[in-house]
Amino acid sequence: MLEVLPADVAELVEQGGVIAYPTEAVYGLGCDPDNDDAIERLLEIKLRPWQKGLILVAGDYQQLLPYIDESQLSAEQLAFVHSKWPGPFTFIMPVKPGLSNLLSGSFDSIAVRVTAHEGVKALCAAINKPIVSTSANLTGQDPALSGAAVKQQFEGIIAGLVIGDLGIQASPSTIIDAKSGQVIRKG
Repeated sequence: MLEVLPADVAELVEQGGVIAYPTEAVYGLGCDPDNDDAIERLLEIKLRPWQKGLILVAGDYQQLLPYIDESQLSAEQLAFVHSKWPGPFTFIMPVKPGLSNLLSGSFDSIAVRVTAHEGVKALCAAINKPIVSTSANLTGQDPALSGAAVKQQFEGIIAGLVIGDLGIQASPSTIIDAKSGQVIRKG
């Protein structure tokens, strides 16, 4: 497994590789959100049903615009979303028409977050788009909290491991429905 710095990961992701990287709370598995083959590989590795959908993590809000349909949200709803970002809040937002079902699952919405984690921001800047994000673990197992744990579970299976530190979050992000304001998962 190739170990890379966040700024050097672009080539692996552009080639359709699945990578592991440190986030605010746990290591994540990610890939290019515009590459269905890469997303399918990530889902296979994780043993995750496509119907559940995935999270996109961005370095800034502009990176999310090709994936979300802002027109379905009011100014107040968008203001609330922006008041929480960057930070450990994932929002369920209306999905842009035509987006791959592999990202949105069986929903007409998509989970998105603008990160405050410097390593993830650097990663998103390097690939110039958000990254697909799901916890680095097989479905049903505990998420990886170290590079060693990632290697133990995914050596020879993923393309690379981004070098860096986890953030200070003790638990995964809070998930909120942007339209209703309902908290789906407390972080």
